[in-house]
Amino acid sequence: MPEKVGIANLPNQRHKIVSKQGATFTLMVCGESGLGKTTFINTLFETGLKPYADPSERHNKFTTLHQTVDIDIVRAELEEKNFKIRLNVIDTPGFGNNVDNNDSWNPIIDFLDDQHESYMRQEQQPSRHSKVKDLRVHACLYFIRPTGHSLKPLDIDIMKKLSTRVNLIPVIAKLDTLAPNELDTFKSRIRDVIEAQDINIYTPPLDIDDTASAEHAKQLIEAMPFAVIGLEQVYETEPEKFVKGRKYPWGLVEVENDAHCDFKKLRSLLLRTNMLDLILSTNEIHYETFRSVKLGSDATTNGSDNSQTTNKDEPSSHDLMKKLQKKPRRLHNPKFKEEEDALKKYFTEQVKAEEQRFRQWEANIVNERNKLNQDLEEMQAKLKALEDLVKKLQLSKR
Repeated sequence: MPEKVGIANLPNQRHKIVSKQGATFTLMVCGESGLGKTTFINTLFETGLKPYADPSERHNKFTTLHQTVDIDIVRAELEEKNFKIRLNVIDTPGFGNNVDNNDSWNPIIDFLDDQHESYMRQEQQPSRHSKVKDLRVHACLYFIRPTGHSLKPLDIDIMKKLSTRVNLIPVIAKLDTLAPNELDTFKSRIRDVIEAQDINIYTPPLDIDDTASAEHAKQLIEAMPFAVIGLEQVYETEPEKFVKGRKYPWGLVEVENDAHCDFKKLRSLLLRTNMLDLILSTNEIHYETFRSVKLGSDATTNGSDNSQTTNKDEPSSHDLMKKLQKKPRRLHNPKFKEEEDALKKYFTEQVKAEEQRFRQWEANIVNERNKLNQDLEEMQAKLKALEDLVKKLQLSKR
């Protein structure tokens, strides 16, 4: 029997390359404060990946009508069975905390667009010896407050905008605050709103050739939006059997129990079965869409500019319309955050030093004034004494 050519070994070669290079996965968590996003991330990756915010600072920060939504990035490298993954977790603290939340999603949308644009510019460089920095978001978990009613207008607005830029996965937070029948009704209402508002959420692909995989994908689709609880407390249910959950007088809520919540299904979607599809769909769908729109708009603008033959001293109506219609872009790029914090710290130190110098100068002036006043009083006293002496001499002569 002739020896095989060896084409079938290509997957093994690819496996070695991927195992050596590792992977990069960027996950964004978005939603109002107090929904357990930090706890969920730490529970999902079974490590203290993201530190908890100080409750006093969290509530004292939002004291005015308009506060800026921050972009917080946590980077980590996780390893499991000799496979390394470079993980980027992006949080959006401050979203939904204002009295007026109109346009509060702009920093988040700008960040997503900036990452696509940054990657596109790096691809267009003639020399790409250095590694391309890729911070494009592969999946966005949008946490929904468990009101039991339906989606709020703020949720609908931002989910519409997110769904066109990233793989959107809706998540109902704090499941243990809802009864089972309330949860079923709440999920049904959310599905109806998502369908009515034409919001595109991520749907795992169905592999017809693999029955088990297709069945698992159907279960994931039916479970959406995922209802989860994030807990790090560990309890012993049986001898030498420990589970994460929360203890109530009526029983124990377990995180990794499908009868209690959808945590295992969401973890499977993100990490175990569909991570590669999330990465590929980000590159093939969302990035390509942004790239085609961006290059198409640039080509249209350049063509319009080249066709203009008006006087340079007199701007054309087309140029005026572009200036009027151009919306100012808000810059919320996290790569400048460290420099901004350093400048703020330096500015604060300089202000404190100047204030200290001013106080010292003011104290010196007060001391000098008091000394001059004291000298003046002494001179006035001497003058009065001399005047009295002159009067006495005049009276004695008479």
